[in-house]
Amino acid sequence: MATIRATCPDCGDVEFTTRDVEVNVRVDGSGSYSFRCPGCTLLVVKPAEARTIELLVASGVRASSGDVPAEVRERGDAGQPITHDDLLDFHDLLHRDDSWQTSLSTDGNATS
Repeated sequence: MATIRATCPDCGDVEFTTRDVEVNVRVDGSGSYSFRCPGCTLLVVKPAEARTIELLVASGVRASSGDVPAEVRERGDAGQPITHDDLLDFHDLLHRDDSWQTSLSTDGNATS
């Protein structure tokens, strides 16, 4: 089994085996590979050129094919990024008994 070296955004350079990585080849010929970091368990997905995909598959990495969902290609600039305070407000709403009656207004404040 081959050893593969890649970079985790949190841990830096990490090593794992072909068992720990998966290649996805899209219908347009582009692709990506993904692995779960052995250090922090973060799922890392990286774009890959055809040559990289060929090398990974030749090394025994399992491959899947298909196109990514349209949501993945959507641009995230339709609004302001979610802040830590937004997450705390959402968390509080989830733990309220009357949260099913409460909604967030467009300014982010809870309304009944």
